[in-house]
Amino acid sequence: MPGKTIKFPPDPERAVEAYGNSLYRLCSVMTGNKEDAQDAVQECFLRYITKAHDFKDSEHEKAWLIKVASNICRDTLRKRKHQSFLSLDDIRNLAVSEDNAQILGLLVSLDEKYRIVIHLHYVEGYQTEEISSMLDISRAAVKKRLQRGREMLREIYKKEVNGDGF
Repeated sequence: MPGKTIKFPPDPERAVEAYGNSLYRLCSVMTGNKEDAQDAVQECFLRYITKAHDFKDSEHEKAWLIKVASNICRDTLRKRKHQSFLSLDDIRNLAVSEDNAQILGLLVSLDEKYRIVIHLHYVEGYQTEEISSMLDISRAAVKKRLQRGREMLREIYKKEVNGDGF
């Protein structure tokens, strides 16, 4: 039927199975702390159970979960006075591959606003328009944060390779 939207009701078990690992990686990168990441994912799924509405499709559902998780992580960072980072071993355990482990290791050194867009684009595979929608920022802001984040990562990598940093 044209014009009729098929509703996609919340299904916690399926959502945890489908998106749990991805949300945990995102929250780990954003918070830099595995305990805070676990708490954020748990809070995200709690909100999913108690506050989620019907979704247009699975992509709408995933975008909603990513937005909620990123907001929870931002709140956690605002509340936290000090910043702790994941160990390299923690990052390796999170990563799907060794390449991702290196990327995640560099990402934790970036400011949160750059970490999230870099992670969503390069690790999770989202396009700038999708990230813009998830984070409620303009596409231009996403592109600029990607550009600046890449520049920062390049500088961090140069320092690491030349022995100037870490």
